[in-house]
Amino acid sequence: MKCDVIAQGIVNAAQNLSLSVPLVVRLAGTRVDIGREILENSGLTIITADDLDDAAKKAVAAISYSR
Repeated sequence: MKCDVIAQGIVNAAQNLSLSVPLVVRLAGTRVDIGREILENSGLTIITADDLDDAAKKAVAAISYSR
């Protein structure tokens, strides 16, 4: 998958929604670095993760922090 295209779609969707929970994203495929850069530079509260284990840990930490 082209992660830059996926990341831009995530940013576009997040901009149009009122998210009430943290958004953790793990990308895998081509152009991962560009995709992460898009997410990190979006100005939105999007948490990037390296793998599914990292994503789970970050999701738990984020929801615990937001309470």
